[in-house]
Amino acid sequence: MDAHLRDLRYFVAVADELNFTRAAERLHLSQPALSKQIRGLEMTLRAQLFRRDRRQVELTAAGAALYAVARDLLRDWDDGVAVVTDAAAQEARVLRVGTLTSIGRALYPAIIDHFAKRQPGWQVELRSFGWGDVTGGLRDQATDAAFVWLPVDDPLIESEVLAVERRFVALSVRHPLAGRSSVSFAEIAGEPITALPASAGSARDFWLAVSARGGRSVRVAAEVNSADEVFEIVSSGAAITLLAEGNAVIYTRPGIVCIPVTDLAPARFAIAWRRGDRRLAVRDFVRACREAAGTTA
Repeated sequence: MDAHLRDLRYFVAVADELNFTRAAERLHLSQPALSKQIRGLEMTLRAQLFRRDRRQVELTAAGAALYAVARDLLRDWDDGVAVVTDAAAQEARVLRVGTLTSIGRALYPAIIDHFAKRQPGWQVELRSFGWGDVTGGLRDQATDAAFVWLPVDDPLIESEVLAVERRFVALSVRHPLAGRSSVSFAEIAGEPITALPASAGSARDFWLAVSARGGRSVRVAAEVNSADEVFEIVSSGAAITLLAEGNAVIYTRPGIVCIPVTDLAPARFAIAWRRGDRRLAVRDFVRACREAAGTTA
């Protein structure tokens, strides 16, 4: 009659949201897969956990009882895993750093140099994450720090901006605007565009320029999870995409042209860490990022 931690995480997500669609997006699952897992948990526990109809989802008495227990159990487990992971990292002298895109901008070598002076003997392990996790592994404690693009919708994560860059649009070389030196957003607002996964939250809206659309709907051509996916679609002419100026340089591809958009708010590239993390290695890495950003600005 033992339940897996994974099943409890799925249950807590649904109990938090009281909405299977939102919970599935949060968990990066399909709604049918999530519903199947919840039914399996109910069979294991021999209790109905949710009462559902077309309008709402409610916890049953059994569900409310499990919710109180599961939240504490998962929190204690995550805290325990963090302690073990931190002890292992401290012993190995390895700092795990997440990234969502290539860093470039001459930043990373300078960061490593500054960090090595503060923490000699430590290694930095750079890990790449899909765009569905805009925290770069911080939310799941897979990383100790992460290079992210703001905004990040998580009150438990702090960040410091390292670079502020203009937003560009990437177009197929066959696009009618491909020969322009710049464009206004109004000229591209009606174009089909790639979107981050729904789990990206406000970051998805930012890269769709929702705030600049005046309430007009967005023509999402496809959801994408990596740069390779984006530029395959853009080069085909099926969609455009917005990106930061530094990434327009890093991700140069045949068949694609990147042009500045004159009237969009700039993008902010940041180093992020979990709120309240007082480990010296993490603080020194953030300081190294700050110093490197100052020297490469």
